[in-house]
Amino acid sequence: MRNILNVLHALSLTMLVFSTILLFPLGVSLYFEDGAHNAFLISLGISIVISGVLWRLTSSSKDEINARNGLLLVSLVWLVFPLIASLPFVIDAQIEGHSLTFTHAYYEAMSGITTTGASVLNNISLLPPSINIWRVTLIWVGGMGILVMAVAIMPLLGVGGYQIMRGEIPGPMKEEKLTPRIAGTAKALYAIYISVSALCVICYRLAGLSWFDAWCHAASTMALGGFSIYDEGFQHYDSALVDAVACIFMIVAGISFATHYNVFRFRKLRYYVTCPQTKVFVAIMLLGGLSVSIWLYLHGVYPSIGQALRFGMFNTISLATTTGFANTDYLHWPILLPVVMLLLGSFSSSAGSTGGGIKLIRVIVIFKQIGAELRKVLHPHAVCPVKLQRQIVPPAIISSIMAFVLVFVLMNVALTGVMVMSGLDFSTASSAVFASLSNIGPGLGAVGPMGNYSGLNDFQIWICTFAMLVGRLEFFTILVLFTPGFWKK
Repeated sequence: MRNILNVLHALSLTMLVFSTILLFPLGVSLYFEDGAHNAFLISLGISIVISGVLWRLTSSSKDEINARNGLLLVSLVWLVFPLIASLPFVIDAQIEGHSLTFTHAYYEAMSGITTTGASVLNNISLLPPSINIWRVTLIWVGGMGILVMAVAIMPLLGVGGYQIMRGEIPGPMKEEKLTPRIAGTAKALYAIYISVSALCVICYRLAGLSWFDAWCHAASTMALGGFSIYDEGFQHYDSALVDAVACIFMIVAGISFATHYNVFRFRKLRYYVTCPQTKVFVAIMLLGGLSVSIWLYLHGVYPSIGQALRFGMFNTISLATTTGFANTDYLHWPILLPVVMLLLGSFSSSAGSTGGGIKLIRVIVIFKQIGAELRKVLHPHAVCPVKLQRQIVPPAIISSIMAFVLVFVLMNVALTGVMVMSGLDFSTASSAVFASLSNIGPGLGAVGPMGNYSGLNDFQIWICTFAMLVGRLEFFTILVLFTPGFWKK
């Protein structure tokens, strides 16, 4: 019982900190006089009261949180934060007389915090500026939380092979308990994240966007989220320069921030070259984008190679990094291309980045393991360890990675079956589940780049909400909570 109180006490503090973020859209609302300030004031009051009461009730429990309790805390944070974040959507809709259910509001908030970027809102450009700011701020803050979770917390908790990231963690972060050193790691990561985000804002502004649009899309770009403030996304700007800026920063955000940290700390660019994950990631972005572009040109989808490169590179990088931006309706392309781009999104992002999916480091280890097994067939008595950056990957981690990929596949199959039985066509159902589990956002069919998830019924929305959550928390973080052994002393 005391362990649970420790977790709830830590949760109350994180809730209180998260609640203060509501001050930002509140200020924006007052500046633009868009009438949404009451929604943020009420939401702020509710969240502060609840977190304050919870903090007071658990104030006697301030022990360190161990790895097992860390799993529970991470899960609760990603469940409770969307609850707080959904309040402004619900309250503003009630004040304005719009119809927005709690299901849709919670989905929108979960989509933001998990950096999925899928939406159930229509006529986004007509929303109050502060509501749009709140949407993209959720994505940006979600990206910050994901960085710390991926680089500092998941390796300590031993989730799905994430122990392999320990070698890249800046600082002495190898203890079994979640110590205050995580705060130091978080500060280093946030400093880089905020700095690059500011640079992204400036570049968007120089490319012709207003400061408001620049911040909204920079926040979404750096978190690899995909929320836009226009229903038509980047197609609204119809600017090759804006598209180029987005591509550059999507690639930057798709690289592990542990690698960025090492580059900035030691002032050596060679870390980008020596990191196998980064090399493969950049190769996939460039070769994948070029391949799609050449296909588009050769099949006459675009009359010039320049147009083919612009649209092919942008949408391939966007989906492969799990961002989900679109500057055209790629569902009008040969159907093979959107399917391939979605598949790239399931594994191309780096572990330690804000991207979703299986993560590239796991795929690299799997291919190395396949190579080792093939060598054993030729030389049965040979010892063929899997190595990454000259370090042997322990068999336990390889098994964990294999289990993770298996769960990813099984979860896709199971949830797709549920969605089809609920009445969705297979294309929409399978791509919605796949895009949600991989935190990509847009899928195929009715949930394509120029559509959204508003056409799904409440049951289907909750399935996608669950998929976004378990996908972002790497499956085992959530699933382990349902095992009897987790709750035993």
